[in-house]
Amino acid sequence: MEIGNSYSSYAAENTKEGNIITSTVELKTSTPGKTRTEQIKTGFSNVNDYSSYLQDKYSYMNTGTTSMEGVPTTVSVSGAFLKKCMNDPEKAKYLEENLAAIPDCVKSLNNHVKMAPGSPVVTYANYRIDENGNISIMSGSTNDPDGKIARENAARKAKEQKAKKQRLEKKRAEKKEQEERLAKIRAEKKAEKENLQSREITVVGNDVRDMTKKLTEAMAQPDTAAVPKTVGLDFKI
Repeated sequence: MEIGNSYSSYAAENTKEGNIITSTVELKTSTPGKTRTEQIKTGFSNVNDYSSYLQDKYSYMNTGTTSMEGVPTTVSVSGAFLKKCMNDPEKAKYLEENLAAIPDCVKSLNNHVKMAPGSPVVTYANYRIDENGNISIMSGSTNDPDGKIARENAARKAKEQKAKKQRLEKKRAEKKEQEERLAKIRAEKKAEKENLQSREITVVGNDVRDMTKKLTEAMAQPDTAAVPKTVGLDFKI
């Protein structure tokens, strides 16, 4: 957006001191349709002198972050645009008109944001005027200025994470206990299998009673005992 050079209805009165021209002009205000009379200066030989003049009137210009209505506010104006304004009354009027309006704009922004649902507050406001006079504004807000909600959310999240961790640890412990129990059962079955005795004894003879007695005696002996697989009796026919 280029600022025009039309000087009509601009200055009601001009005075000159050296190269510096002081012009009495009507500037718009934050109230629609209402203006105010203001003196602005042009005719500066360098940007530094012009910038110093503006900073005397608008201390927040190009001086970092300042507080307006409790809102951290930054106002930056391109040096290239300052150079265009310092000898151009129309551009200078445009610049000062906007610089002067910023505090009221921040106040209005802050008050309106507070009326939104949740009563948020403005956390910062950045105003930037580029080399062509284009203005950009960036701002942010929060409904938790003292961090209470954030702390509560963090505490709740930490509690949930702790509970989740405990559940996982319990699940791991239960799984480990089950695995140990199964391992124990497998070990017991293995030991039981290893301890099983399997043998076969044959008794031959011709008297069932004596044969059964001999079989019983042989079966009762430990597996390691020297028990023959076949126990014979004399045949008496």
